Amino acid sequence: MAAFPDVPKIPFEGPDSKNPLAFRFYDENELVEGKPMKDHLRFSVAYWHTMRGTGADPFGPGTMVRPWEGAEDTVDNAINRVRVAFEFMEKLGTDFFCFHDRDVAPEADTLAKTNKNLDAVVKVIKEESDRTGIKLLWGTANLFSNPRYMHGAATSPNADAFAHAAAQVKKALEVTKELGGQGYTFWGGREGYMNLWNTDMRRELDHLGAFMHMAVDHAKQIGFTGQFYFEPKPKEPTKHQYDFDAAACINFLRAYGLEDHVKLNIETNHATLAGHTVEHELEYAGHQGFLGSVDANTGDLLLGWDTDQFPTDVYMTTKIMLAFLKYGGLAPGGVNFDAKVRRESFEPVDLFYAHVGGMDTFAKGLKIAAAIRADGELGQMLADRYSSWDTGIGAEIEAGKHGFASLEKYMLEKGDATPNTSGRQELFENVVNRYVL
Repeated sequence: MAAFPDVPKIPFEGPDSKNPLAFRFYDENELVEGKPMKDHLRFSVAYWHTMRGTGADPFGPGTMVRPWEGAEDTVDNAINRVRVAFEFMEKLGTDFFCFHDRDVAPEADTLAKTNKNLDAVVKVIKEESDRTGIKLLWGTANLFSNPRYMHGAATSPNADAFAHAAAQVKKALEVTKELGGQGYTFWGGREGYMNLWNTDMRRELDHLGAFMHMAVDHAKQIGFTGQFYFEPKPKEPTKHQYDFDAAACINFLRAYGLEDHVKLNIETNHATLAGHTVEHELEYAGHQGFLGSVDANTGDLLLGWDTDQFPTDVYMTTKIMLAFLKYGGLAPGGVNFDAKVRRESFEPVDLFYAHVGGMDTFAKGLKIAAAIRADGELGQMLADRYSSWDTGIGAEIEAGKHGFASLEKYMLEKGDATPNTSGRQELFENVVNRYVL
């Protein structure tokens, strides 16, 4: 029996459509810069929010109406949930999904029983994936919900917690490979500290580096060739996460010799919690060769936590898509909707409204970004601002032909440095507005 009997497969109807269950901008086969939209965007549904989100918050229990959910978290209910998830994704028209191991199957009182539960559900996921062609973008392990991980997982002061986390990631990697997953993400839900008085930071970071190397080694042993990702997250629940932002993550990966194995999975809401914009994080990761995948959401700047709202800001998605296009795309990563409907949006159909809106917003951002790149005006304005580096002393400095002494001699002869052009921030913003508006 269908879980969404009143929702058809979401069609593309064009910009003039007022149908809330139709795409206005996302035409999956439309070519943009010579590639279909669906291949640029590689949309993915986040199993944890879409299928498991309840609407609970610190001030109240869940509000979501989910007719397919049973009263208990059993394997049978988990298998039914898989079929609902694939019905949702088929109707939405996404090619990928992502999950934590504990999203898809219930945890039991021993690791062996938990693994058995996971195997039973994964069998059905594989059947549904083969039937529909919808693939696993990346898998990950929930190393933060169970009380055993209250002090962290790979960074826990409890060696048994580290060992359990290792066993859990081993299984999650094997399941990801079995399902043809194209990547695996390290998401450090509690890998940080609350108080430095009781924290040996160096030891914890050494353990985290060793843990990741164990994962890389096991991937080689089982023949998993997918991309590893590290997801920056500055705070919440800990006061300070070791994976604070893109710069901290890249420094960590290089310090522990992981730079050839791991890229970054950037999330918008995590960027803003770190005091950055998502385009800052994408640019920082991109120009250093670490841009891998994206958790697509947005936060409310008036709220100081990870609200994980669906993206509806075309300016933001335009900036994101400019970064994707600049750095050659995301594959094998993608745009994963790590986003949840609001607590007040409790009806099942709201899941469709949210995803349709997010997909359209990204599609519009892609079209605007491509138009900006095609015209070249913004790029030329940027190049002009740095034109003093293209010839003369600037070109010589970039070529390594000078040191402090020769530059001192140059400036003593020249006398002083004066601004060569205005920054024209307002003009840049006005030019972008011309494309967006």
